[in-house]
Amino acid sequence: TREVAVVFVAKPDYLDVTKRQPYQARYNYHRHPRRSPAVFQISFTGPYESEGSSSLRPAWMTPYPESETQEESSARTILARLARLAYRRPVEEEDLEGPMRLYREGREFGDFQAGVKEGLAAILANPSFLLRFEKDPRPDETDERGVAMLTDLELASRLSFFIWSSVPDDRLLSLAERGALGDPSILYQETKRLLADPRAERLATDFVGQWLRLNNLEAFVPNLRDYPDFDDNLRQAFRVETESLFQKVLMEDRSIADLLRADTTTLNERLAKHYGIPHVYGSRFRPVVLPKDSGRGGLLRHGSILTVTSYATRTSPVIRGNWILENILGTPAPPPPPDIPALEDQKIDASLPIRDRLAAHREDKACAVCHNLTDPPGFALEGYDAIGRRRVLENGQPVDASGGLPDGASFEGVAGLEEALLQRPELFARTLAEKLMTFATGRGVESFDGPEIRKIVRRAAREDFRLQSIIVGVVESAPFKMRESP
Repeated sequence: TREVAVVFVAKPDYLDVTKRQPYQARYNYHRHPRRSPAVFQISFTGPYESEGSSSLRPAWMTPYPESETQEESSARTILARLARLAYRRPVEEEDLEGPMRLYREGREFGDFQAGVKEGLAAILANPSFLLRFEKDPRPDETDERGVAMLTDLELASRLSFFIWSSVPDDRLLSLAERGALGDPSILYQETKRLLADPRAERLATDFVGQWLRLNNLEAFVPNLRDYPDFDDNLRQAFRVETESLFQKVLMEDRSIADLLRADTTTLNERLAKHYGIPHVYGSRFRPVVLPKDSGRGGLLRHGSILTVTSYATRTSPVIRGNWILENILGTPAPPPPPDIPALEDQKIDASLPIRDRLAAHREDKACAVCHNLTDPPGFALEGYDAIGRRRVLENGQPVDASGGLPDGASFEGVAGLEEALLQRPELFARTLAEKLMTFATGRGVESFDGPEIRKIVRRAAREDFRLQSIIVGVVESAPFKMRESP
């Protein structure tokens, strides 16, 4: 294999060069926002005069036949092994009928490899590969609550898709076939093994993208007149920074408190310039020990979070505050009453600081129900603008970053908010356990899941709220290992 890259040097990711670019705006920008060049197609030809060299043979195509008489049996063995991994269960003769039929058709018009690839195409198009099936339990298999244990094979799939976002490997599948995952010690060992594997990095991308709403970054386009320096290089760097922090805490099995109080981060030159952190050069991302006065660190200081909780033209303490309540404390504000006009529709001076403008909303009792909860924690992040830069002025007036929490705590700025949140780590642990449970099971957390969530939090508390402890607790919980009868 070879790594191939296509590079456009006309639009570098250095901030100084970006600033020198002319201001570009055009009709219909929001429908067709991309102005940079893009790759349409790359073609590869060759190798020539290969003579069927074994070095070009895919690693999965074993055992390779040594003669034409061995081709049929070799193809069956290869396809049976691949079907077992793809379907995540033992294969039967009927599972191989379609792949072997396509193998013979492909072999008729090509060589052995062409035939096997046709058979593999049949496997990859099969619903057993494309979809995850969990068999509906029979009435005699359920308890009085109407729930039943997953089979070991179903549990293996749920575990691997939770941590790896992919199919079980041969070891996990073999244990499931032997019925060994019912042993709590083996399930624990396999969970820790999957977490130690590099494929667990996918948890940092897939889960974090949903939990922290990083997937919304792609749709965020700030007003170019207000934020002319924003570009896709910065957008992607935002995401890498946040995913890297979660990955670091996961792989080093650290406390979830480090997600809020980190003193290092992952930067490249583009992001470092945006943050005002010196001595970081080049497009390569690397860990950086943060200066004391950098204003950077945990999740609440990341440009990714500050950006997805803002509008295109300004910050939003309401969105930021509700993001904290929902994703850190697990207590989102109630939905707003119907027919409440947006802030911009109110007759409020747009030059006023956002705190004064929102005060008008809180004068309405119907609005105050939500705003009294969401606004105070959101105000603590007002020291950052809509694309995550630090600021001390808003519309020419000093920023007021004093904030609070629903429990009555009051503080100044993001540092005070972080300290207040870390005084009750069990709340953050409970929220994270619920988010992980939702991601792992594919359904929302219900009231009857409460005892299991509390059990996970108590276990995590004994282990300094380490992230892997919470993940293991989710895997060992009843909601993860069981399913409800339809």
